[in-house]
Amino acid sequence: MRILLVLLLAACALAGLQTWRISDLTDKADQAQRIIGTLSAGIESRDNAIHRLSDDALRRERQEQSLRTQLSRAGQLARDREIHIQRLLNENQEMRDWYSARLPDGIGRMHQRPAFASAADYLRWLSGGHELPDTGKRTGH
Repeated sequence: MRILLVLLLAACALAGLQTWRISDLTDKADQAQRIIGTLSAGIESRDNAIHRLSDDALRRERQEQSLRTQLSRAGQLARDREIHIQRLLNENQEMRDWYSARLPDGIGRMHQRPAFASAADYLRWLSGGHELPDTGKRTGH
């Protein structure tokens, strides 16, 4: 009977030990699930950021292409305009004389401006109140 009692106590101790181990493993599994949830949320957030950045890069690439196309068109228009002006100059002596004539001083000063480092510098210069010459006065021509 003592052996039976010792075996019964050993079985109870073993059952208690197993219950404690199962409880510990359950806690570790719950902790692992929380870590997996946190990592999944981080991965989803990263994927969303990558998608957003990819969309932004594609949009900027399209804008750049559009600007390059516009620049190309503007360059072609400028070349066409220059060719047209050159053709007119070659055809007409009066036009050549007018084109090569010196501008009056007042108009020449209107075309002069300092070099600007930025658009803000240009805006400050514009709002600086630089006076144009009085058109009622003779400019020397």
